[in-house]
Amino acid sequence: MQMYLRLGWFLISTTWILCTFVVGVCASSASSDSKFGCKLPSEKITGYMSRPGDIVIGGTFPINLERVHISLNFTRKPPELTCQTFGSEYYKSMRALVFAVEEVNADPDILPNITLGYQIFDTCNTLRRASQGTLWILGGGQEIIPNYYCSRGETLAGIIGECGSTPSIIMAQILGLYRYPQLLHYVQNVNFKTKDGSNMFFNEKGNPPAVYDIVNWRLGSKGRMEQVVVGRYDLNSPDQETMSVDKKAVTWANKESQVPLSKCSPSCRSGFRKVIVPGKPSCCHECARCPNGHISSQTDAVECHPCSWDTWPNFQQDRCLPRTTEFLSYEEPLGYSLAGISIFSSLIALTILGLFIKYKRTPIVRANNYAISCLLLLSLFLCFLCSLAFIGYPQPEMCLLRQVAFGMVFALCISCVLAKTIIVVIAFKATKPNSRLRKWTGVRVSYWIIGFGVFIQSFLCLMWLICSPPFPEINTDTKPGVIILNCNEGSPISFWCMLGYLGLLATISFIVAFMARRLPDSFNETKFITFSMLAFLSVWVSFIPAYLSAQGMYTVAMEVFAILSSIWAVVVCIFVPKCYIVLFRPNLNSREHLMAKVRSKK
Repeated sequence: MQMYLRLGWFLISTTWILCTFVVGVCASSASSDSKFGCKLPSEKITGYMSRPGDIVIGGTFPINLERVHISLNFTRKPPELTCQTFGSEYYKSMRALVFAVEEVNADPDILPNITLGYQIFDTCNTLRRASQGTLWILGGGQEIIPNYYCSRGETLAGIIGECGSTPSIIMAQILGLYRYPQLLHYVQNVNFKTKDGSNMFFNEKGNPPAVYDIVNWRLGSKGRMEQVVVGRYDLNSPDQETMSVDKKAVTWANKESQVPLSKCSPSCRSGFRKVIVPGKPSCCHECARCPNGHISSQTDAVECHPCSWDTWPNFQQDRCLPRTTEFLSYEEPLGYSLAGISIFSSLIALTILGLFIKYKRTPIVRANNYAISCLLLLSLFLCFLCSLAFIGYPQPEMCLLRQVAFGMVFALCISCVLAKTIIVVIAFKATKPNSRLRKWTGVRVSYWIIGFGVFIQSFLCLMWLICSPPFPEINTDTKPGVIILNCNEGSPISFWCMLGYLGLLATISFIVAFMARRLPDSFNETKFITFSMLAFLSVWVSFIPAYLSAQGMYTVAMEVFAILSSIWAVVVCIFVPKCYIVLFRPNLNSREHLMAKVRSKK
């Protein structure tokens, strides 16, 4: 027990010694700074005006409305704000405070033996200056540290806040720490009469009753502009007539009592909009036509409104009209004409195929590879029919089908022509003694050539459909007022690769046939193949610039026309001469005639 008492006395003694030391240090510090007090370093501020007095009234006013903007790099202390743009309205309010203080001090009956003072600070219409001014007024000097020790014994009665709500909120938060009253809460229900009998009150928005004199500026007798009161606006009028104007007393610029027509610019009719002219009053304007795709349905419209995607402005540009749709339809003359040609051409191909089947045992048919000729005629029939897929409303399925079907059947057609050409050359070379090409003269070689040619085109089309397939597209930009419905090819590279491959097959067929054009007459089909491939290539070379320059449905029509023309070139050059011999010159369709021509050629 005695040990615990000793420990307690030790702790009490230690605590008393430490407290005595701290008090001594603070006392010595206070005695050393007794002349100046406990003072923190701060910067001097500008933009203020003060007058000493027993009671001081503070005031913050935005004498300057703007500040000079200085870019801050956040590496050093921001410089003092520099104010600009003098505000005369708030300067008058500041002078009213100064005038009121001086009037009170000049009258000894109002506050005997008491002198009023003021401390006025320019907030520069910024939050930073508003908070600085509040602290400066609280400090009682030229520094913004309110330590109350440096003040001169003056009593701060109150502070007139800023005119803006945001700076006033910051000032109220600072002043609330020092128990300064905020009178704004106590003047909401003010209602009293002045000496002249007028009621003084504030409405629900905090505004006093407005009273304005309506003046008329006119040229006086001495040649100077004078103000003549011609009316009054009094919100506190006893007869409830807030505004009264003596119209007879108003004199206009033309020295007449009639109100002149103020019209700097003519009215802008519908379809136009007003454009302000720089350097002229706002009532002076020019009328500019609405841009394409926009309308204005009212006179003196400030702006034009765009039409929806499926409408287009009329000629006057005062209302939107439905756009017309355009695609290669069966109801169009061009559409049903091409469709009729396609069907007729396919029937011609079927007729020739039937003719070949009927005369398949004749020498002219057997000498030109009957099986490949039938397959070629079948592919020509499909080529004519595939052009129908390009006519009609562009459905998603049709967009996928038409180019792929076109590429596949054309690859089959040109591969058959290439196979016929190569087989003709091999057959002629195989007639020589001890030729090793006899084993390549069978039908199987032709099928391999055709299959290989179609396989490559199938691979290209498959990659096209997987990577970027064709799809329906609505085009409103090509033709004004027209919605063009077409099939977007998806990948232009794939489209041109497909056409390029067909051109490659046709070029190889043309070169092989051209090199074999001097074969004996019994194998003279190479001459017709040469002309057919030359016409085929000419059509598609001409198609490229025509396709790129066409617009709308004519783009599709150009491709259909190229399909029909190129296939007709094959039909006319390869099969029409044979049909002519079969039908009209049967005497030439004999083995003796063919062998005689071969012997005469040798």
